[in-house]
Amino acid sequence: MADVLPLVEARLCTALGEPDARAAITFLGTDRIEVLRFRGEDQEGPLVRYATLGMSAHPMTDPTALVADPVKGSRAELVLSVRQGRADTDKVLRPLAVLAASPQVEGVVVAPGASLDLGEPLWPGAGFTSVLVAEPGGLVEDLELDEPLDPVRFLPLLPMTPNEAAYKRVHGAQALQERWLTHGTDLRDPLRRSVPLD
Repeated sequence: MADVLPLVEARLCTALGEPDARAAITFLGTDRIEVLRFRGEDQEGPLVRYATLGMSAHPMTDPTALVADPVKGSRAELVLSVRQGRADTDKVLRPLAVLAASPQVEGVVVAPGASLDLGEPLWPGAGFTSVLVAEPGGLVEDLELDEPLDPVRFLPLLPMTPNEAAYKRVHGAQALQERWLTHGTDLRDPLRRSVPLD
């Protein structure tokens, strides 16, 4: 079975350019997770993008399955984009690795619409303690693998304030995203406040 991680890294570099930094983190009983940092920009200015590398080495398996299938199952990596220079966002490397290791550690399947809660700020002073997993395909295209392997999907993470996370639990991901859209929320602003929820 071919190692998928070199292919995943090549896809990230094709979409985002060469990483200017990387960190490797290993948790007890798990494979190593790397977090790569890329520089980029949009219409509003410079961005920093953080992408995990290692989560897709194994398929995510349904925690209710009696036996984990070593081949079949969804594969993903996580991508977080934030405005550069407004906060000490490089401290997000370990929290991102924690989230990327969660399928191995906790047996969760990370999919669009899910909430991932860290229970602590994403970086020092951040108003966000959780993220919403968004739909893939916009920034980094899915990476098709040889059959019978599922493709690797690159899932964008949208930071949520505790109030937004609570709203999402009650009303669903779609309702929260509509709030963000209605209020023109810049989801890449590391200093943004919670969207009005009343």
